[in-house]
Amino acid sequence: MAVIPVNVAGRPYEVRVGSGLLADLPAQCGDRLRKKRVPIVTDVNVAAHWREIVDGALRGGGFDPQWLVLNPGEGSKSWAGLERVVEWLLAEEVERGDHVLALGGGVIGDLTGFAASVLKRGCHFIQLPTTLLAQVDSSVGGKTAINSPAGKNLVGAFHQPSLVLADLDALGTLPHREMGAGYAEVVKYGLLGDAAFFDWCEENGAKVIAGDHAAQEYAVSRSVEAKARIAEADERETSGQRALLNLGHTFGHALEAETGYSPDLLHGEAVAIGMVLAARYSARRGLMDGSDAERAARTLTAAGLRAELSSLGLTCNGQALAAHMLHDKKMDAGTLPFVLMRGIGDAFLARDVDLADVAAFLDAELVR
Repeated sequence: MAVIPVNVAGRPYEVRVGSGLLADLPAQCGDRLRKKRVPIVTDVNVAAHWREIVDGALRGGGFDPQWLVLNPGEGSKSWAGLERVVEWLLAEEVERGDHVLALGGGVIGDLTGFAASVLKRGCHFIQLPTTLLAQVDSSVGGKTAINSPAGKNLVGAFHQPSLVLADLDALGTLPHREMGAGYAEVVKYGLLGDAAFFDWCEENGAKVIAGDHAAQEYAVSRSVEAKARIAEADERETSGQRALLNLGHTFGHALEAETGYSPDLLHGEAVAIGMVLAARYSARRGLMDGSDAERAARTLTAAGLRAELSSLGLTCNGQALAAHMLHDKKMDAGTLPFVLMRGIGDAFLARDVDLADVAAFLDAELVR
């Protein structure tokens, strides 16, 4: 088992990466579970695989698990979903010193974390991420949110978990497509700041997706270490350093918005295409070599991900996609910073991007 400390100011915690963590839940959580009744938020899909194991582990430790099982998907990450979770936690008489367990992917982690942040002005929660995407990204760093009609993750709070248990066994229940979507975020850490890790991803990506636990532990741990360093330095995204984690996301969120946040385009799939677009746009501006941009595209394609914007079959134009970006939560004084690249492993925040130029670039990519 790998243990990665996250030393954010005032609320340090650990991310533990290994096998068998959910079956060993009482020991892993320790005295964080201070009352017999333990509230757990999950979704239907995760419950089908893990409710029996988690329930049995907690009951074996003398606890009485209480379950709220939600519908899967982004639809639960809404005002209505937040109200349902908060009212349920209030009915469970959760106190500020208690810990709520978030068992699932990014939707469950984001929703439960945000509910914990507002419940009685803030209670504790533990992340139990069951997808590769959640293990390497959304469960670490304290960003919690819900979606609104105006866009994704526009309503939320910074609220750090007390513990993250990334059980690699959970990855064995994921469809191949979900593994690929999560793997896009693994590659992101190499592209934004670790060229050597990107090299490793080129050679070992197939092993991660195929279920090799040694490769998975290394990929998850290395990704978490990278995110932890950035979150520690810029927890609330005020210095620009944490914004580097959004590599591919400005483009990706626009694609998600255009496709209606539907299951036809998973978040990681959108980010994969978004990273290729960011790399190619960087090359268009003369910031990086075009061959490096295509290397990024090949690495993602080799992992079974779509890398071409044209593969989505969109009927819109570049201007329509650029318009979605105006709702990006990173907008500052009327300008939108973009994460661009000077090369593999060298991302930076550009504040001089002209959306009209982006729209023209996207027009070309739509028919590439």
